Amino acid sequence: QQIFLRYQQLIKDNLKEISKLITFEQGKTLADAEGDVFRGLQVVEHACSVTSLILGETMPSITKDMDTYTYRLPLGVCAGIAPFNFPAMIPLWMFPMAMVCGNTFLMKPSERVPGALMFLAKLFQDAGAPDGTLNIIHGQHEAVNFICDHPDIRAISFVGSNQAGEYIYERGSRNGKRVQANMGAKNHGVVMPDANKENTLNQLVGAAFGAAGQRCMALSTAILVGEAQKWLPELVDRAKNLRVNAGDQPGADLGPLISPQAKERVCHLIEKGVKEGASLLLDGRNIKVKGYENGNFVGPTILANVK
Repeated sequence: QQIFLRYQQLIKDNLKEISKLITFEQGKTLADAEGDVFRGLQVVEHACSVTSLILGETMPSITKDMDTYTYRLPLGVCAGIAPFNFPAMIPLWMFPMAMVCGNTFLMKPSERVPGALMFLAKLFQDAGAPDGTLNIIHGQHEAVNFICDHPDIRAISFVGSNQAGEYIYERGSRNGKRVQANMGAKNHGVVMPDANKENTLNQLVGAAFGAAGQRCMALSTAILVGEAQKWLPELVDRAKNLRVNAGDQPGADLGPLISPQAKERVCHLIEKGVKEGASLLLDGRNIKVKGYENGNFVGPTILANVK
């Protein structure tokens, strides 16, 4: 608990520096990166109170000649596998809670964005964590298989794509491990005609295009009911006014996608939507960002009349 109290202060002191690292590697805007770190910090703060949250219980005389005692015991070695889209937040969801409960931890960041976690691990060391309590492994499939197969690892926490999550859940469980796998999601918004128009349009734009849409809770579909259908032109105008630029440039609203492959996939999906009969109200495929002509940018895109 004392180590985590020091740790949360170190994260606060270095928040700007961690955010810059995230933007440099992942591409999200600095404001978004700061939110990434801040959301992780909240869990570290929560971890500081765990001593009073996980007390055991004693229930005397629950029936004749019977008392019940419950104890909370650490599992041992736990592991975490994190995705690329939140390089600070998701690792900070994992190892602080596991470690404050008395477990040691093996953390695998996404191979695309390892820098923020390495910095966070250094801060954790500075906070007084004993050597060997937090360990970091880099890599892709081999590293994941090692985590799923190693007999000393008792539990695995995963956040990422469905394909990887199903694989880790199946392989880890087969080896007798506890596995929690948080996988891809789809987020739909239903807009009723009596909704507050200004607020709704702002929320839709933020939810759909924040983090360049690269988060499991990004709003991919909005269903406009009745009168609300007339708001489409204004929604397009707001989306059009979002500034697409490198994440560290002042005023950027949208950064690049994580890789050329991700850009290709998004462009392919837009094309597929048009072929299937949707009307393209806003096309972000041919966006050019000055100074970053070969960047993985896709601008805000809106398809309507989707069946």
